[in-house]
Amino acid sequence: MFAAVVEKLVLDLRQLRCCEKLARCDSGATVVEFALVAAPFIALLVALFQTALVFFAGRVLDETTEEASRYIMTGQAQTAGMTQSQFATWVCGQTFALFTCGNFMINVQNYSSFASASTATPALTFDANGNVNNTWSYSTGNPGDIVVVQVMYQWPVVLGPLSFSLSNLSNGNRLLISTAVFKSEPY
Repeated sequence: MFAAVVEKLVLDLRQLRCCEKLARCDSGATVVEFALVAAPFIALLVALFQTALVFFAGRVLDETTEEASRYIMTGQAQTAGMTQSQFATWVCGQTFALFTCGNFMINVQNYSSFASASTATPALTFDANGNVNNTWSYSTGNPGDIVVVQVMYQWPVVLGPLSFSLSNLSNGNRLLISTAVFKSEPY
């Protein structure tokens, strides 16, 4: 029993000496190794957080578009006589602090059949200052019409470490777009 206790004390002293040697080491190898591992790790974390935020914002935009399309589908927007800017303000009220209200782009078109409905992503055009200068349609249609609601938002992305970027627009932003296609209810 006594021999086991002595042996444990000897092992503890050896471990303590190793820690003292590491603490006194001034060769810099540990710092260099940490720097080599830390840079890619931080780059990966930045890319991960930015990707998660973009996907989260896209999901919130999908939920908002679903609610906005229901507002048109049930005829509430039409009977209230909402203009495109009033509808954009209403859409903004359905979101929270993630989005800037003035940056929403809303395109509402009506069609006579599902086959003729276009859900293609519109091509954005920019002015000299980098602002979108497209003219968006706002045609909510009549009861029984097929309506396509597209809610778009330019999400600012930063160029991450190691040139990681999620931008899909020429101005360095990412276009988030959510589309809903439905047949208006009789109202």
